[in-house]
Amino acid sequence: MSVPLLKIGAVLSTMAMVTNWMSQTLPSLVGLNGTVSRAGASEKITLFQSPEEGWQLYTSAQAPDGKCICTAVIPAQSTCSRDGRSRELRQLMEKVQNVSQSMEVLELRTYRDLQYVRSMETLMRSLDARLRAADGSLSAKSFQELKDRMSELLPLSSVLEQYKADARTIVRLREEVRNLSSSLAAIQEEMGAYGYEDLQQRVMALEARLHACAQKLGCGKLTGVSNPITIRAMGSRFGSWMTDTMAPSADSRVWYMDGYYKGRRVLEFRTLGDFIKGQNFIQHLLPQPWAGTGHVVYNGSLFYNKYQSNVVVKYHFRSRSVLVQRSLPGAGYNNTFPYSWGGFSDMDFMVDESGLWAVYTTNQNAGNIVVSRLDPHTLEVVRSWDTGYPKRSAGEAFMICGVLYVTNSHLAGAKVYFAYFTNTSSYEYTDVPFHNQYSHISMLDYNPRERALYTWNNGHQVLYNVTLFHVISTAGDP
Repeated sequence: MSVPLLKIGAVLSTMAMVTNWMSQTLPSLVGLNGTVSRAGASEKITLFQSPEEGWQLYTSAQAPDGKCICTAVIPAQSTCSRDGRSRELRQLMEKVQNVSQSMEVLELRTYRDLQYVRSMETLMRSLDARLRAADGSLSAKSFQELKDRMSELLPLSSVLEQYKADARTIVRLREEVRNLSSSLAAIQEEMGAYGYEDLQQRVMALEARLHACAQKLGCGKLTGVSNPITIRAMGSRFGSWMTDTMAPSADSRVWYMDGYYKGRRVLEFRTLGDFIKGQNFIQHLLPQPWAGTGHVVYNGSLFYNKYQSNVVVKYHFRSRSVLVQRSLPGAGYNNTFPYSWGGFSDMDFMVDESGLWAVYTTNQNAGNIVVSRLDPHTLEVVRSWDTGYPKRSAGEAFMICGVLYVTNSHLAGAKVYFAYFTNTSSYEYTDVPFHNQYSHISMLDYNPRERALYTWNNGHQVLYNVTLFHVISTAGDP
């Protein structure tokens, strides 16, 4: 009887293992206990993400006069990657399917072994009946041997009862796994009825429509700045980073310039993802050092202020050469008229929807901010405006749609405080707050391609989305 007992013990051990998996591992995987087991660690899981986690809102309303009033929040980046929760769900469903198949095999083995166990149970009962019937006809020796054999089989009785109970558990667990598989399939359908590739195509199509809509909306007035999106923490307290505002959408190169004076080393990363990881970059060594952090990349070239001069330099990345350089007439330099934080920020170059700009100050303008439109090929001044706003009182500035927006501080608590409209040569005081997370902004530039603000904040490279207010005439309006 030792072989049957070992066989039953192996079956019971397998059943116990499956039962333990069902009772402990499976609930943690599906989130019944609110956690996901992962390499010994435990973290909270939420199957359905809040719409506030990464999605922007596009709203519109109709004014009483029939005009369509639209507010657009344009995302800073266009990212589409596999959702980790969907991957977890898919892996979970595969595990449940594997367990379900294993349980089917186990059920077949259990059914076969159960037939054997039942025959053993019949044999035991027959043996017990014969023992009772032959109580007076057996010799003392034979009776004792039969009685001893029967005593050996007595513990098997409770094992058989437990085995039958566990067999019923197998049937119940199989039904639970079947129900769980159905529930997981329903969850997967609710989380996404489309495959990843199909969903990605739909997202890309939607993104193209949104960008087309943004282009149709054209320029608008700044009404809000989003919470900061920290891309990376790299470099010293002061510096600048940027993408090419004129590059096609497929070109996502990032340029990185650490420090605010006498620097010559420019790092060019292939993509934003490479910049985040610090990989796949090349180095440009500028022939002349820079001053400040007000550089900009425009149509394949870097525009920057040459150190200890009011000279604008246009450096072409592909040819690794200076295409043109020109003095900006009367512009202060070498910390004569910097922003409030100093740092040789006398000259600040910007690009918006209408082209290349320079923000600086001259003695003739008594230290007030001057905005000049530059020809990107010759660097000649096309037209200039005196804003009347003292540059030393400005934390930073940026251009959107021909409007210069000025912050009142580079420190915590800063807000967009002043706006100068070049199309009407007028200004207004504004009150647009934004969160200065790391308390010291030394670079703030608008990127019209992505409609986002790039900032260097105390050694952190940060993005902000912007909200622009548009008034669009309907087709019936004159």
